[in-house]
Amino acid sequence: MRLLLISNSTNAGEAYLQHPKEQIGTFLKGVKKVLFIPYAAVTFSFDEYEKKVQSKFSELGIEVESIHHSKFPKKSVQEAEAIVVGGGNTFRLLKMIHQFDLIEAVRYKVLSGTPYVGWSAGANVACPTICTTNDMPITEPDNFGAFNLVRFQINPHYIDSHPEGHAGETREERILEFLEMDPYVYVVGLREGTMILLENVKLSLIGSKPARIFKKGLPAKEVNSGEDLDFLFE
Repeated sequence: MRLLLISNSTNAGEAYLQHPKEQIGTFLKGVKKVLFIPYAAVTFSFDEYEKKVQSKFSELGIEVESIHHSKFPKKSVQEAEAIVVGGGNTFRLLKMIHQFDLIEAVRYKVLSGTPYVGWSAGANVACPTICTTNDMPITEPDNFGAFNLVRFQINPHYIDSHPEGHAGETREERILEFLEMDPYVYVVGLREGTMILLENVKLSLIGSKPARIFKKGLPAKEVNSGEDLDFLFE
C-alpha cells in the first residue's frame, strides 16, 4: 500500500500545492493520469476544482481526470492509475463518497497497491473515521466511517495556539475529548507543511515541523521527521 497524506494544500504566502509538489511528483513517478475526487468542494464547482489541481499537476506532467465526469464512478476507481482526494469540507466529501458507494471500491484498489494522495479532508478520509476533522458538519453522511487505510486518525492543520481572549477549547483539548470516546486509537496532529508517507510498509513524517501524537492514557509527544512511526501500526 502506498499513501501520501498531506496536512494542507497551501502554506501561507505560497502558491496552491507548492509545498507538497516535489513530494507528490516523486510519489507519483511514472503515473500519467490520476483520478481526482473533488467532492470536498462546497463554494466552488467540481469543474473549477479539477482545473485548479490540473494547473499544478501539469507541472509534473500528470493529467487529472475528475470522477464527477464519470457515469460509472466505481469503474473509474477500478481503472485508476492513482487516486487523488482534495481538501475542503470533510462531511461533504464523505457524504458523496457514500452516495456513490465508493468506500470499498477505493479501499480495495488502494490495498491492491494503487497510489493514494490526499490533502486535508483527503487525508481525513484515509483514516478509519472522519471524527478528527476540523470541519463543520454542513451535511450528514450515512455514517462517519471512511476508507480505513490506516489504523490511526489524523487531525490536519494541527495548531498549538490558543488566541488571547478566546475561551473555547484548544485543538489538543478537542482531540482529548475524542480519545475519551475512542481510547484505543492514536491521533496524529499533523501540522501545516507536513505529510505522512506510507511506502514499503514504512511510515515516515516529511516536513520541517514535528507531529504531535495522542493516545488515551499516554502523554502527548512530539515526533520529528526521521523518527520511528511504526508504533502507529499497533
